[in-house]
Amino acid sequence: MLTGMRTVVHGDVHVHYGQIYVHDDEAEPFEGDLAACFAGQRNGLCGAADPGHLFLITGLHTGNVGFTAEVHESEPPDSGAEDVVEASFHAEGRTVLVTWGGSAWWDLELTPGDYRVRYSGTAIDAGRERDTRLDGEPRLDSYLLQFWPAPPAPDVIVRETSAIAAYWHGFARDLPPPPTDEELAARWEARCRAEEEARAKARHEQLLREWGGVLPASPVLDLPPGSLREFAKLDRDLVGAAVAAGPELCRALARRVAHLAFERARLDGVGWIAEGLRALDKGIPLPPPFDDWTTAWDRLLADPDVPHTLVRTPDGRHDNALQQAMAFPAIFAAVREDELEALGQALSAAGHTYGDDRPRFLAEVRAALAELTGSD
Repeated sequence: MLTGMRTVVHGDVHVHYGQIYVHDDEAEPFEGDLAACFAGQRNGLCGAADPGHLFLITGLHTGNVGFTAEVHESEPPDSGAEDVVEASFHAEGRTVLVTWGGSAWWDLELTPGDYRVRYSGTAIDAGRERDTRLDGEPRLDSYLLQFWPAPPAPDVIVRETSAIAAYWHGFARDLPPPPTDEELAARWEARCRAEEEARAKARHEQLLREWGGVLPASPVLDLPPGSLREFAKLDRDLVGAAVAAGPELCRALARRVAHLAFERARLDGVGWIAEGLRALDKGIPLPPPFDDWTTAWDRLLADPDVPHTLVRTPDGRHDNALQQAMAFPAIFAAVREDELEALGQALSAAGHTYGDDRPRFLAEVRAALAELTGSD
């Protein structure tokens, strides 16, 4: 073994479509564009124009070829192979030799940095003529891939012998020149614009589906996901008017909605609940047992003075929902720190409390809003 050389791949490697690749996992995803990998090059066997990738051509179309990959500390001597080309490669992350489709790969153990790559092929024409090598058939073409540290430099054809190598070298030379930096930047900007336009279109279509084909005006459209946004799908004008009137109005309406729910469920006549509603109206902390969610619920369900009436479940499938349990969350909702959440969750609880009588519920909420805003 040569001093300062490591063999990282040696043996049979299966190829498809006469191709095998080198990929750096820090590079942009490999798109397999043959022309892009060879554009601007002299040689057509080792495409290095796509940064972080090498597109290696083999004579055999499908089957096993002999393949060796070596990493050297300095430039190795010429192997004497029939066809030899060189190019440059920059490694950033883990760099691997990988077959078409990714079915097999080998770590090339490259440290980050600039490398010169020598790709040498033997009996390439024989492999091309055979096209497909089956298991048990003798090996025909073989390849040697060598890396060593070196600054970037143009690719070169060191030696050309086979007809298939001449064909691929001609293919590379006939390609149009690679795009300039300015052209690449323009393409990138155009791609970004197109992606942004596509995202905007998808978002607009999603919003149309969400709002039944007609979008509401701001600020309803800008509401965050939650109960108030959902309620706006029932009455966008009501929610729009409440939000436009400001935070204090939203807070006041949340309290009124809580009252509507408790009155509908006949909870406002229960002494300790009435005391909680008075605290709500004064804007002071709710008294016990409302200061503890679990304790409050336990008392609601155990108190014989609490009425027990049934309404349809929120999903509309059953008529056995306890109306008082539907209403009870409204008082906790009305004191939430965020006034939009307070209003939205109070409306949700109150809406469940009214069950099937949604028209009356909406009418009473609109009347409460009109009273608070002084409008007709």
